[in-house]
Amino acid sequence: MAVLTILHYPDPRLRERAEPVPEVTSEIRALVSDMAETMYAAPGVGLAAPQVGVSKRIFVIDIADEDEPSQLQVFINPEILHLDGSIVWKEGCLSFPDVAEEIRRAERVRVRAIGLEGQPFELEAEGLLAVAIQHEHDHLEGVLMVDKLSAIKRKLVGRKVAKAVRA
Repeated sequence: MAVLTILHYPDPRLRERAEPVPEVTSEIRALVSDMAETMYAAPGVGLAAPQVGVSKRIFVIDIADEDEPSQLQVFINPEILHLDGSIVWKEGCLSFPDVAEEIRRAERVRVRAIGLEGQPFELEAEGLLAVAIQHEHDHLEGVLMVDKLSAIKRKLVGRKVAKAVRA
């Protein structure tokens, strides 16, 4: 396992639409393991493959509190099937160091994906898990949290990230 380098905004690779994973291989399992280690080391609650420079439709999420056992969830080739409700959540992103912004998302989500053993599954989620799924899925589409902000907020976030990366 290895901690991977997380790309920071405005790296153009963050804007690319990720490619589907044709099958879950040992290389994909190793990537997922490295992504989980990277997410925990950052620390964060989610990480998408494009954030580590890999154009694959994969993300990992673990919303367990620090004092709880890991609840790592792996999503390969995820598809959002249904969105419902509305919630505003203060989100951070590992590709935007030291930034947290209020983002409007669906309150509930249903997603279909493939797990680490190659088995398809569906999951309904709400709250933080629903927000994290939407956030990470956006990364697979080349959509970033700043895209959900006003132009003025987007400019301020860009400056804040530039300052954080220089520090």
